[in-house]
Amino acid sequence: MKLIAIESSGMTAGVALIEDGVIKGEYNVNHLKTHSQTLLPMLDELKTLTELDMNTLDAIAVSAGPGSFTGLRIGSATAKGLGLALDIPIVEISTLEGLAYNLYGTGKVVCPIMDARRSQVYTAVYGFPDDTAFPQCIKEPCAIDIKELLAFLKNDLKEECAKRGVVFLGDGVPVYRETIDAELGAAFAHSYAKPHMCLQRAASVAALGEMYMLDGKSVNADDHAPAYLRSSQAERVGPGKFEI
Repeated sequence: MKLIAIESSGMTAGVALIEDGVIKGEYNVNHLKTHSQTLLPMLDELKTLTELDMNTLDAIAVSAGPGSFTGLRIGSATAKGLGLALDIPIVEISTLEGLAYNLYGTGKVVCPIMDARRSQVYTAVYGFPDDTAFPQCIKEPCAIDIKELLAFLKNDLKEECAKRGVVFLGDGVPVYRETIDAELGAAFAHSYAKPHMCLQRAASVAALGEMYMLDGKSVNADDHAPAYLRSSQAERVGPGKFEI
């Protein structure tokens, strides 16, 4: 099994190549460039350095959302174009599940948070039971107020979090860390992922993509579309208008 993975749901742009469970190469860039500037050059460099024959690929894995509307569109268009050109399927990976997979094997409750603006986060809650390769979804992906998420952890998952602790990761951490610390307090066991595991990684999308592909979970390139979770600002307030 051989597939390329594309990650463009946030500030980080990334591509990775996995073959039979081995990451052959990975690029991740978190800098002030648009994904339209970075993805294709990274793909080309990855192809060159790994001596990849694109015709040998079995699928394209892509971080399908939630995330930046522009970033998701660029990543999805790239994945779709490759899928159609090569006549191979696309494996859609939840951005939040990909983030959680960065911490595969942890005994803690995993809570990825992505800044969705207006005090909201894109989030979900996961765990890693000992007998499964996939993250166990405890709370389905959603866009909610950060305090509503923290209330869920304190109330609905109080016993689980007290027993195992909860770890936060994602670009929402620097935005909401003070709020998290204030709302949860020192008595509520919580921590934050280290920098090398805190943001989206193409290798995590690749690893999940390979497993899902082997599990028969893919879509035709024609049928792929990003999962935004909520409408864009233009759709919410109208073209040329802005939310305060």
